[in-house]
Order: sequence, then C-alpha cells, then structure tokens
Amino acid sequence: MQVGDLARETGKTVRAIRMYEELGLLTPAARSKGGFRLYAREALVRIRWISTLQAMGFSLGDIQTVVREWEHIASAPGAMKRMRQVYARKLEETRDQKLRIEALERELESSVEYLDTCDVCDPQRLLSACNCCDLHDKETDVPELVLGFRAR
Repeated sequence: MQVGDLARETGKTVRAIRMYEELGLLTPAARSKGGFRLYAREALVRIRWISTLQAMGFSLGDIQTVVREWEHIASAPGAMKRMRQVYARKLEETRDQKLRIEALERELESSVEYLDTCDVCDPQRLLSACNCCDLHDKETDVPELVLGFRAR
C-alpha cells in the first residue's frame, strides 16, 4: 500500500509516517515503478505499536532508541529481555502515575462535595467572610484544593 493508504488506515498523517521512516521506525517494503514507497500490511502493526508507545509516554526519540537497541542485540532472548525491562519499567511508572491520579481524583471529589454547600450559602455573604464555613461540621477536614484558594 502507498503512504496515503497507510495514513488513512492508521489515522496518521502522511507527514507522521514519513517522519517515522526518517527516524528509522518504519521501512517501506518496496518502491513502485513510479518510485512511490510501498508498505506491507505489517506497517499497520508497526504504526499501532508506535502509537501505543506514544500513548504510554514514550517520545519518538525514546522509541527510536528502543528500536536501535533492539536491532543491535544479537540474540533473540537478549532482545526480548531488553524489551521486557523497558516494558516493566514503564509498567511501574504507569502504576505510580495511576496512584497519583487516583489521589487527585479523591481530592477533587471531596472538594466538589465540600463546595456543593456553597449553593445554599447566604448570597449576601462576602467572600472575605468565607474562610470558615458554618454549614460544615467543625470536625470536617477542608480539602486542600479548597484551603489553597482561601490561603493568602
């Protein structure tokens, strides 16, 4: 298939596909009689792989490094071991990021719940008097995201 067909099937731009080729991430299978690059169906898998790595936070430079390392390892077990290391490290980073996002989610939920009472507050109350809410139990912890905009 030609580069335009590949772009349509993958949702990538022709420019992106050419960049992958320039970086050594993708290689055309052949050239047509007219000199057009032709790609095998495997190119679809390679582009999806690149896209997945990018979604995981790898830059194109990172992917280029992984591909170069892969190509320079002589043995299949050695190459697979290296890829396992790369993926295991990314899995650990992803799990850490997930924990941070879950903590942020909890903070946002508690802040929204806390701020829901503002709808029933006296509309005449001045913002400067809003450093302590009498609609909440004194034992209720004020979420950091609420305390932060109150602090000066």
